[in-house]
Amino acid sequence: MANMSLKKNEMPVQAADVRNKNFQEVALGYTRETALDEASRCLNCKKPMCIEGCPVGINIPGFIEKIRQEDFEGAYDVISISSSLPAVCGRVCPQEKQCESRCVRGVKGDPVGIGRLERFVADLHNANKSTENLTPKQPTGKRVAIVGSGPSGLTCAGDLAKKGYQVTVFEALHTAGGVLVYGIPEFRLPKDIVKGEIEGLKNLGVKFETNVVIGKSITVDELFENGFEAVFIGSGAGLPRFMNIPGENLKGVYSANEFLTRINLMKAYREVNDTPVMRAKKVAVIGGGNVAMDACRCAKRLGAEEVYIVYRRSLDELPARKEEVEHAMEEGIIFKLLNNPVEILGDDTKSVCGMKCIEMELGEPDASGRRSPVEKAGSEFVLDVDCVIMAIGTSPNPLIKSTTEGLEINRKGGIVVNEDGLTSRNNVYAGGDAVTGAATVILAMGAGKTAAAAIDKELSK
Repeated sequence: MANMSLKKNEMPVQAADVRNKNFQEVALGYTRETALDEASRCLNCKKPMCIEGCPVGINIPGFIEKIRQEDFEGAYDVISISSSLPAVCGRVCPQEKQCESRCVRGVKGDPVGIGRLERFVADLHNANKSTENLTPKQPTGKRVAIVGSGPSGLTCAGDLAKKGYQVTVFEALHTAGGVLVYGIPEFRLPKDIVKGEIEGLKNLGVKFETNVVIGKSITVDELFENGFEAVFIGSGAGLPRFMNIPGENLKGVYSANEFLTRINLMKAYREVNDTPVMRAKKVAVIGGGNVAMDACRCAKRLGAEEVYIVYRRSLDELPARKEEVEHAMEEGIIFKLLNNPVEILGDDTKSVCGMKCIEMELGEPDASGRRSPVEKAGSEFVLDVDCVIMAIGTSPNPLIKSTTEGLEINRKGGIVVNEDGLTSRNNVYAGGDAVTGAATVILAMGAGKTAAAAIDKELSK
């Protein structure tokens, strides 16, 4: 019998005043009973719009129906047809802007908790899985190189391995996972989850080579010379942007990339680790996206007494996920909205001792549809901080484009591709942040999936 409650089942979480002092996962996951109750809210629509909202096309009513039947492994199988990273997506995918935004239950109440159900299914599978449940097709004998082990690369690798291709993933860092391990904090995405997903790909036959910088250790052209018949570039967007205001070179100014990499990949929050990271008392994080939320919440967990989000627009324009913003507020993050930095101030030791800001007001909408912020004359003030973290976006890594002839690049540094992910080079494909600039995990996965299908079509001729 359908559950016609207008409210979705709440996700249990750690108490805010407890979790803001540790790096354990905030959201605790649905129980079996809660998952069954939430699944019964799905109406199993004849024309499920939720599927159209999913960048990788998961059969959402199909897997939810399996949950209702208490066939949880069957639900996982349905998801796995379309997604190589269900435990990841169930945690970090912005379902509220994608599949759940199309759910008919959302018209007069809350949409079905699709992401929460996906996480439940994936976690249950991972807790009970064997290493023998992934079987690739008959080997094709053809080799494909994947550059980068982030979500687009892992998805492309998984889809091709399932079709029998010999896939090798090249990762510049010492640990595979890309942004999933260096960018997203442990309290949002435990690294054991990522490790488990990668182990699943290894069971399919995917090979991983770490500490290999494509464009430096070996070039794209040399990959072809070494016998690879296609290359997928999923190298991400790891080049941080700055505001170009005075004081950005002072001690205590970080890019969010560096700050989060030290914490997430190098575990700098552990006292026993050698990786240094500043444990500041008063921190300002510039920006309003998910990365800014991750950085401010990490700073709080490192012991900062005051942590500010400084954002030049209002709360309505904040681009971060609603859930992440709410969690940050609950954890004591202070939101300085409609403010913009104009200078970072330093002391005699060249260290941060404050940040000069100016108040803003919203004017007419800009090209993106958001109202443009305008400075309020005479409203300057100094924010008392000793650390500043820039989280205003990233650009695609420049190394591959500078070492690969004939690769067309757009004005923002992204690799130009067609609808199949094919670049201006034959048999060279690209997707994810290397093409779009910083975006979401699920969109990167969709690009990897599209490219894998195109590679298979080309190499099967």
